[in-house]
Amino acid sequence: MRDEAGHALTSQSDAVRLRLYDQALNIARIGAWECELETERLTWTPGVYDIFGYPMGNPLRRASIVDLYVDESRRNMELARAEVIRSGRAVTLDAEIRTWRGERRWMRLSIDMVREAGRPVRIFGSKQDITSDRQAIESLRQQAETDPLTGLANRFVFQARYSEVVGDSLNHGFASALVLIDLDHFKELNDTFGHSAGDACLCEVAGRLQRAFHNAGLIGRLGGDEFAIILRAPTNPARIARVLQQTVVMLSQPLFWNGLRIEVGASIGAALVGRPHRRRITELFAEADIALYDAKTAGRNKVHLFGDEGHSRAA
Repeated sequence: MRDEAGHALTSQSDAVRLRLYDQALNIARIGAWECELETERLTWTPGVYDIFGYPMGNPLRRASIVDLYVDESRRNMELARAEVIRSGRAVTLDAEIRTWRGERRWMRLSIDMVREAGRPVRIFGSKQDITSDRQAIESLRQQAETDPLTGLANRFVFQARYSEVVGDSLNHGFASALVLIDLDHFKELNDTFGHSAGDACLCEVAGRLQRAFHNAGLIGRLGGDEFAIILRAPTNPARIARVLQQTVVMLSQPLFWNGLRIEVGASIGAALVGRPHRRRITELFAEADIALYDAKTAGRNKVHLFGDEGHSRAA
C-alpha cells in the first residue's frame, strides 16, 4: 500500500514536472529536434513545428525543410552541421528561415552529435525562435545608424563606412568622388514656412537623392541641410561634373507642401577619390568642404569639383 501510494505520488510529481517543463519551453519558444544520419529521418517536438509554421501532419523530409532556410543561413547551417559531424563539437548559430506560410523568422539553432561504436549516428539539438530579439536589435541599430528624419545614414555611420565602400572588392572598390550637398537658403525656408515645411523639404531631397543615386556607394545626411554621397560612377571628372550639374537641376524642382509651392536649391562640392584609395576621409571632406564653399560663394545652384590637381573646377 505504501509502495503503491509512493509510486503514484512519484508519477504525479513527474507529470507536474513534465507539464512545467513543456510550459517553460513554450514560453521560451524552444523546440527539440533529432536527425538520424543514415536515413536523414527527422524528429521534432511541437515547438519546432511552431517555429517553422509547419503542419504537424505533414511528413518531415529534410530536403524540404532545408529549402525553408534563407540562402546564407542555409549555407551556414550546412557548414555547421558538417563540422559537428566531423569534429564532434557542439555548435550554436543563428539562422533566418521562411516559414511554411512564407513568414520570415530568426531562430537560434544548436547542433550536437551522438556516436555509437565510434561512429556518428545522429545529430540533435534545439531550435529557439529569436525573431523578436533580432527585430529589437535591428531597431536599435537603425536608430543608432540612421538619421531619424530622412532614414539616410547619419554622419557617424557615413564616415565609418567610407573605407568599407571604397574597399569593396565585389565592386572593385569603385568609388570616384565624395560629394557634399548643401541646400540654398534653407534657413529662410524654415523662417518663412516653419520647421514642418523644412522637414518636408529635407525628406523630399533625401528621396530625390535616393532615386537618382540608387547605385551610389552610400548616401547620408550629415546634419541640418547638408547631405553627402560616395559616388561609385562615373569616374571621369568631366562626367562627374555633368552628373552633379544634373543633380542641381533635379534638386531645384519646386516642392509642393500643404498647397504651397516651395522653391528648393542646392550647392554641390565634390572631391575626387583617385586611385589607389589611400586617402583618408578627413582629407576628402576637407577638399569637398572647400569645393562646397566655392560653389556657395559663386551663387545659387552651382557645382565645384576639387580635383587631384589641387584646385576647384566650376561646372
